[in-house]
This record gives sequence, structure tokens and C-alpha cells, in this order.
Amino acid sequence: MKIKICGLRDKENIAQVAALSPDYMGFIFYKPTPRFVGDIDIETLENISATINKTAVFVDEKAETISALIDKYKFDFIQLHGNETPAFCKALRDEAIVIKAFGVDNKFDFSKLSKYRNKVDLFLFDTKTGIHGGSGKTFDWNVLDKYDMDIPFFLSGGLNLDNLAEVKNINHPQFYGVDLNSRFETEPGLKDINKLEKAFNLLKNIDDEVRS
Repeated sequence: MKIKICGLRDKENIAQVAALSPDYMGFIFYKPTPRFVGDIDIETLENISATINKTAVFVDEKAETISALIDKYKFDFIQLHGNETPAFCKALRDEAIVIKAFGVDNKFDFSKLSKYRNKVDLFLFDTKTGIHGGSGKTFDWNVLDKYDMDIPFFLSGGLNLDNLAEVKNINHPQFYGVDLNSRFETEPGLKDINKLEKAFNLLKNIDDEVRS
């Protein structure tokens, strides 16, 4: 199970999280969110191990802006969290690996994702709210049973130390990893390293249990 830590912005905190060796680290380039990374210095991201996939998160951003930031910071992945079309996603696949995020609730129509086949590399399923992620709220994971495509997905939305162990009950073949954000913070954009260490250990135990 892959681990993605999203919403980082503080230089020292970024180094602390990187030391935990997550599989992905996410940096949000969406000004309305309190986790907006701003004009972070290049060296901070260059110091992150090459084994960690650096991911830039956007919401309905212009393609030229995304391309410029990919080039500037050498992002491996981009996560598109708005109303980006399949064509828009496909056009960016030459520059980075594309994660397309969707807000999910009990009425979510998974069939609409079919138009993104061969246009994106991964999905991320977050809780549907009036904001673009970071709500700290979960959705009913049972609805994931309705997802029948072969594109792997991240699970996001309200994951915390109280419910994280329950991800072992998700038996979907395309369940790829978890996205940890707002419930692992001391304040928006500042991750609680102690909580993350506990989460990493818990997830490792789940992986070991599944393998055995």
C-alpha cells in the first residue's frame, strides 16, 4: 500500500516528512487553500530523496502554468483536483504522471470515469464537499465496490489514526494507496510527525498482515 502525504509547505516540516520515506509527497498550488505552498524554493524540493514521488496539486489551473511548475520543480506526478476534462489530462501526460481526483459521496456515478480511460494514470477518491479536499471528512468506503475500472486509485478524505486500520477491509483490486492530509496536522500545512510515524507503522502492519 502506497502512502502519500499531501499539503506540505514548511521547509523544516518537509524535511521531517521526507525522512519518513513516504512514497509520495504532495504540494498544493491552489491559492484559496491554507495549504497553498506558495513560491517554495527549489532547493527544498531538490533535497527530497529521488525515491519519493514529488506531486504537484492543481485545481482548474491553466496548462501553461502547470507545465511551467513541472519544469521548475521537476515534479514526477501532478494531481488535478478540479473539473479538468479528459483531453486536458491527456495533454499533460507527456510531462508528468497524472492523478485525477474526484469528490465521492453515496450518489457518485463511477460510470462517468470511463471517459478518463487512457487519459490518466491514477484516480484519487476524496470526500465530496464544497471545497477541493482537506475537509477532514470521510465518505462511505462501501461505494468503492461500484468502481469497476482497471485504473488504480488512492483513498483520501478524513483518514486518521482512529479509522486508518479499517482500510484493511477494502478488498478492491485497484486500491493503490492512502492520501494523508488534514487529520495529521498541528495546523493547516504543518504535519504532525508523531501521528505520521504511528500511521506508517500501522500501515506497515496491515501490509504485513495482507502478505501473510
